[in-house]
Amino acid sequence: MSRKLEFVAKDPGSNPSGSPTLYKTEAGWIVQGWNVTDPEILAQMDIPEGESCVEIPDRLVPFFFEGAQPASDSNQ
Repeated sequence: MSRKLEFVAKDPGSNPSGSPTLYKTEAGWIVQGWNVTDPEILAQMDIPEGESCVEIPDRLVPFFFEGAQPASDSNQ
């Protein structure tokens, strides 16, 4: 069974082909962002096997609230 991936928003401050980007699935959210590699930050987190973390700018957070609405492909 294939899962549906719905584009929600791209960071308005990024270049057109860049990150970060938000997607919605029937199960939750997929966030594309900058890999967190700072050892001091990672040392403060408890990241289980099979998980990773990315950073997104604050200006992308409001799009989570708009994500419940169908996204338009014209916004990609």
